[in-house]
Amino acid sequence: MPAETIVEVKEIDMTYEGGVEALAGVSLALPEGRISTFLGPSGCGKTTLLKIIAGLIPPTHGEIWVKGKKVDGPGPERAFVFQDFALLPWANVLRNVAFGLELRGLPAQERHAIARKHIAEVGLKSFEASYPHQLSGGMRQRVGLARALSVDADIILMDEPFSSVDEQTRRKFQEELLDLLRHKHKTVIFVTHSIEEAAYLSDQIILLSPRPGTISNIIRPNIDREGRNPDEIRRDKNYLDAVDEIWEILKHYV
Repeated sequence: MPAETIVEVKEIDMTYEGGVEALAGVSLALPEGRISTFLGPSGCGKTTLLKIIAGLIPPTHGEIWVKGKKVDGPGPERAFVFQDFALLPWANVLRNVAFGLELRGLPAQERHAIARKHIAEVGLKSFEASYPHQLSGGMRQRVGLARALSVDADIILMDEPFSSVDEQTRRKFQEELLDLLRHKHKTVIFVTHSIEEAAYLSDQIILLSPRPGTISNIIRPNIDREGRNPDEIRRDKNYLDAVDEIWEILKHYV
């Protein structure tokens, strides 16, 4: 059964100061409860589009609609996981994860209980009192994910969240993200440079052209992940075909 649309992107143009045109005429629908990934060459506007959907920057032209309402800034239904972690260096893990709840005015006992639950979910139990400088890059990224989960946003926007970790850790994160999403009805909008990561994680992959970014293709790998281990998924014909199809398109942009 097709998923309901949760995010509508309507004729988005984005031109930065100095006349740099990042996006031109981008329109698409993003389904609820699915992982949609933006993929394309460097400078094609992937992160710009993600930040526009998040309400962090306004477009030059066009509109974003989330759950039937026009976006005019950040909102509680959206949470952003930054590539560079964006943690508070002076706050420990518990405070960082609970920070969004603190901004919403939740009492300390309640927000700490929620934060501890999500810290455990991302595998950081017993690190609540640690500070960002005491953590590895992978652990800091887990803190960022726990913070996004703690505010219980319907939509999690992730900007190359696994790019700063080694390949083994990256694969583990991919598996953990899919496992988390099996138990939580979240919509994920993901940015990556990795063709394999996009094919492995995504329900749909939106390919953007070189700047100014426009939608060149939308690919739906249609991979059956239920009850299958990562190696089986990566040997699946649909996964391999999606990787080949994406490369055939993107290699002309290099």
